[in-house]
Amino acid sequence: GVQLVESGGGSVQTGGSLRLSCVASESVYMNYCMAWFRQAPGKEREGVAAIANAGTKTVYVDSVKGRFTISQDNGRYTLNLQMNSLKAEDTGMYYCAARTCANWWLDSLAADRYSYWGRGTQVTVSS
Repeated sequence: GVQLVESGGGSVQTGGSLRLSCVASESVYMNYCMAWFRQAPGKEREGVAAIANAGTKTVYVDSVKGRFTISQDNGRYTLNLQMNSLKAEDTGMYYCAARTCANWWLDSLAADRYSYWGRGTQVTVSS
């Protein structure tokens, strides 16, 4: 069945780093495109970074460019998000998600295009 399990969240100070991981079931990892989303209290879910074509294509929301890196570990069916230079506004619940890859480039960070979701891992950044 479909399984997406996130880990790696925690509490850090401004400027710190965290690495999130999402272990996917083989069927999802091999057949879908994946992404990271986040949701802060009182705000809508936001696409953070997406990846496709065996990791050769990546997309980032402007606010994390140069600070976050999305990657895949094909041997472990794992999606990663390395987050550096963290800011208070990066605080939120981070979710791993998967979707079909058709027309991925048109709306790779649109939450309503993703069919499968993990339960999330909390990231808290404080000064």
